[in-house]
Amino acid sequence: MWDFWRRHKRKVYITLGVLGSGYFLYKLYDAHRRRISDLERELATERENDELVKAQMQEHFENVQRIADSTTLPHVMQYLSTRVAEELDLAPLTERLMRGKGQPNTLTAAEKLELWDRLKILSFTRMVLSVWAMTTLNLFIRVQVNILGRHLYIDTARGLGNSHLLDDADLIDRNDEQRFLAIADFLSNYEIPTLIASIEAATSEVLKGKQLKDYFNSSVLRETIVQILDTFMSMGNPRQWLGYLIPEDNRIYKLVEPSGSGNEVHSHASKFEQLTEETRAVLSSAEFGNILDISLKVAVDAIAEEIDIQSAIPLAKLLPRIAQMGQILLEEPNRQRYIQIIRNTPEVELFFTVLYSSMPS
Repeated sequence: MWDFWRRHKRKVYITLGVLGSGYFLYKLYDAHRRRISDLERELATERENDELVKAQMQEHFENVQRIADSTTLPHVMQYLSTRVAEELDLAPLTERLMRGKGQPNTLTAAEKLELWDRLKILSFTRMVLSVWAMTTLNLFIRVQVNILGRHLYIDTARGLGNSHLLDDADLIDRNDEQRFLAIADFLSNYEIPTLIASIEAATSEVLKGKQLKDYFNSSVLRETIVQILDTFMSMGNPRQWLGYLIPEDNRIYKLVEPSGSGNEVHSHASKFEQLTEETRAVLSSAEFGNILDISLKVAVDAIAEEIDIQSAIPLAKLLPRIAQMGQILLEEPNRQRYIQIIRNTPEVELFFTVLYSSMPS
């Protein structure tokens, strides 16, 4: 045995080394395989959670979108229509002109010209105001809905224990949603008189060289409306029109908070500030400015097609149709038809797809 050991001990050592190394490598491989298996199970669980998050997120978003489409937007537009009708009532002007036509001696030529010029300015003002407000509020409310959707996504993910989202702000409750969406009434509640004055100034600037006897066709009408919109949008500081949609200071909490204690306002202030600033950031972006410009031009094209001036007519004969269009733009079902035309614009669809998909994942 000693001779055998002496002759073969090296082989034995090598064999034992190989066997030991093999066993050690096997144990390493087994541990690695177990870790891979555990990791795959964890990934599968995360994928299931992600799918559940996406499903619940989509349900949340659809609920908010449904509320916006069925309640928020119709309410905002109906209230806007009422306020515009109150502030831009053309009936007194038309009645005075009709009385002057029936009783020639009641109005002088200068008074008639002044009334016609006033009717010209206010007819275009009301129509352009309706186009701008309808288009802008529609896009504004959709931005709000997308921002709410993003926060609801975070809340849902938090509920499923996704730790990387636990550092975000407090959950948004039902009252948070209602108060945030109520900002859409700010324009109708507080800014309509100022908006009317601004659009009237832009209208006067564009129409000052146009006479009642000038002939208009669809192309000239479209160009005139676009010029008024461009003049209005370029007035003052860049993005000054944002002030018609969102107040610049903490008045927002007083404007949208129902009657109650001051503590209630304070408890929601930080969340409102976050939501409002996110909304303002989107509306202030160059991308949104481009989408608003495209949407306004799409709406103007649809209006020019609706009025359908087949042959050029004097501006005086066109004014009644302009005044009527300013009224029906904010009424159902006409309003919804124009809103749908804007929403179906490819650039608008892409913008909101990107906006909604830019949420944390």
